[in-house]
Parts: sequence; C-alpha cells; structure tokens
Amino acid sequence: MESSCVYRDSTKPIEDRVMDLLSRMTLQEKAGQMTQIERTVATSSSIKHLSIGSILSGGGSVPFKRASAADWADMIDLFQKSALESRLGIPILYSTDAVHGHNNVYGATIFPHNVGLGATRDEDLVRRIGIATALEVRATGVHSTFAPCVAGTPPQEHPKGYPYVAGRKNVVACAKHFVGDGGTHRGINEGNTISSFDELEKIHIEPYLDCLSQGVSTIMASYSSWNGSRMHSDYFLLTDILKQKLGFQGFVISDWEGIDRLSVPHGSNYRYCISASINAGIDMVMVPFRYQSFIEDLVYLVESGNIPMARIDDAVTRILRVKFVAGLFEHPLTDRSLLDVVGCNVRFS
Repeated sequence: MESSCVYRDSTKPIEDRVMDLLSRMTLQEKAGQMTQIERTVATSSSIKHLSIGSILSGGGSVPFKRASAADWADMIDLFQKSALESRLGIPILYSTDAVHGHNNVYGATIFPHNVGLGATRDEDLVRRIGIATALEVRATGVHSTFAPCVAGTPPQEHPKGYPYVAGRKNVVACAKHFVGDGGTHRGINEGNTISSFDELEKIHIEPYLDCLSQGVSTIMASYSSWNGSRMHSDYFLLTDILKQKLGFQGFVISDWEGIDRLSVPHGSNYRYCISASINAGIDMVMVPFRYQSFIEDLVYLVESGNIPMARIDDAVTRILRVKFVAGLFEHPLTDRSLLDVVGCNVRFS
C-alpha cells in the first residue's frame, strides 16, 4: 500500500478517505459507481472494467433454483472479487428485497408481511424480526436491503391505517419510497399525490425523520408524483428538502427502471431521463439491464455540459461514504461463520 493512499488506510477519517479516492477516479469510473445492475447481466469483465457500483437481485432473481445461503455467498463473493481486481479496488454493494425475511433465499426464515406486523403495534416484535432478517441477509453476503417501506397514509382516506414501525437492521437499510407513495389519488400505484407541501411534510415526510435519526444510509425515490411532478426528477424534494433541509448524507437510489418513466412525455429520449434524474438528485440508478448505454450516455451528458461535474462528484461522494461507513473496504467478502444461522429460528431478545 502506498504511504499516500489514504483511502486504503482504515485509521484515517472516512471523509478523508472518500475525498482521496474520489480524486483518483476517472469520469468513467464515477459513472460506473452510480450504476446498479441486475445479477443476471453482471459479468466479471463489466464489474472489473466499468467499476460497477452495485448489483441487485430483482424479485425472484436467484443464483439457481433452491440456492442455499452458501450458494448465495459464493455468487456474491465471486462478483466482489472481480470488483476488488478493478484499478482502484472499489467493492460493490450487493442489494436485495428482504422485506419480510430474506425471502429470495431457499431455507431462510419468512415472517408475516409488514402490513400485518404494523397492525400489531408491537414495535419490539418488529425490531426483533428486523434483527433476525438482517443477520440472515449478512450471512449470505448481501450488504443492503430495500427496506423499510415508510409510506404514510392520509387518515381521512385510511382511518384504520397502520403506523410506521421499523426494526433496526445491521445491514445498509433503504427507506422508501420518497415521498408520498401512500397518498396517491384514489390509491393508484405509481399515481399522483395531490397535496400542499405542509400536508406532504406532516403525513409523508415525517416518517423519514425517524429513519434519518437512526442513520439510514440510502433512500429510494418513488415512482409516484407530487402535484404532477414525477419524484425521480423533482429537484425541490430530492435536493432542497431531503438533502439540504433534512441533511441526508447518504445516497438516493432510483427504483427499478425508475428514470425510464420520465421518457413518457419526451418519447424515447433516454439521455433526457438520465439528465433530468441525476440533476434532480438521484445518485445511483437501478438501471438494471442496459448499463452500458446508461454509462455511455451519462459520460456524454457530463462531457457536453448537460450534467455538472459537481453533481457527479456529489453523487459519488455519497456512494463512497456509504461503502466506507458499511465497512466494505475492510470486510468485502462474506462472513462464512454466519451461514448456519439462516433458517435456524434463533430467538432474539
């Protein structure tokens, strides 16, 4: 290790490590870090040479049928070793939906859906379920889960709506879907929430304050809109409110092909989708398949001046910060000692 290689020195402050690593990165590598791809299209070459920042398992996406916890660990470690062989050795962040247990893994412990758990009003129960789920997630090599969902509901529309109850996780958590997805007109999925900002703040933003106070590292943007403004391109809510007013220091991730929805009024202009979302405050894009086009277009948009370099540096700073805080640079591979806990129904007090 070079004596001047600050980012590899675990004794240095995280912000110093982030800035040192950022200063060494090319635009191409920064674009790669802003890209999340599905495991089915991930290759050793793309991870290593494009500096892919994150890989995910979409719903039902598994290594193979009835893959065990060890099989998951083998797959993720193989991806991780490719990332560590890249020029700068930046580890990937592997993500999945573990919303009621690590439900994509054969043999994992499955719990009731969150709507049922919320209805119990038993915060301690949900906390213990969160701990158990997080442990099984970590055992398989997964670093991040797309949970919890903290959608608020207007009381006048849902008088028996359940309160937000979140269990603390020792994996990288993702609060979603920012913001207003629980209050869309007529309850339409991916619909439009019609409200004043005061109402949005009191009902829909309020649950995120608890997540932020507990140090949530990632927040996912919603497919929905607020007063006709699509959340994936809403600068006011993503940047002015979430990042500046609320002080969120982690990164904002898109939903599955979330930026593609922005193309509806603009034909099939993918570059518009990229520039509108990144400039609004999206830091990492869940592409999840056409990652080569995304990276090429993102680089072009920066070089042509459509996306400021400062916006790219801010996004990558946030992504690297989460990876350093999560300890990925020191412990990138699976802790195999945890494998036996998957599905063992251990009691958590």
